[in-house]
Amino acid sequence: MSHSLGAKLRSLRRERNWTLAEMSERSKVPLSSISKIENEQLSPTYDQLLKIASSFSLDIAELVAILNGQTPQPMAGRRSLNDLDDGPIISDDRQVLRYLSSDLLHKAFTPIVATIKATSAHDYDQFHSHDGEEFVYVISGVLEFHSEFYAPVRLNTGQSIYFDSSMLHAYVSVGEDLCRVLSICSKPEKKPL
Repeated sequence: MSHSLGAKLRSLRRERNWTLAEMSERSKVPLSSISKIENEQLSPTYDQLLKIASSFSLDIAELVAILNGQTPQPMAGRRSLNDLDDGPIISDDRQVLRYLSSDLLHKAFTPIVATIKATSAHDYDQFHSHDGEEFVYVISGVLEFHSEFYAPVRLNTGQSIYFDSSMLHAYVSVGEDLCRVLSICSKPEKKPL
């Protein structure tokens, strides 16, 4: 993530004439956390970035692209070519997420190549969830998939799982090598008011 992430986030907030309190209310991220992120005293978690992106009416890949100084491309006859080492990265103790096709705006889904660093479900303070559905394909290694309603399941290279991502879930790398997966996250359809 860019060194000036906090300044760019502050700029996005100010473009909308939002106070810290308004951003906190819209994103459901504590005001103190937003302030610390903007002042480079705290790195945002994946879940915080999801909430912040949603408050800006962006998907997380669009937000990450903007925070990394990229200009997402508008719709119409579009395409996006990526190598496996292309795209902005969000990393924490549990995973490294590389967002592919972050140059495209308003995608129906978000493609992510993830390297899973968590080796136990206990590595998570809390499982995460987000609106939509998710498809995960194991590129290499062994993935143990944990979820709110089902017993953990192990997926080997070449296997996949499709699930409702509003269900709490977590990924664990099992075995000697870290697991790499391709994750495709759908965006929920916006319902008319």
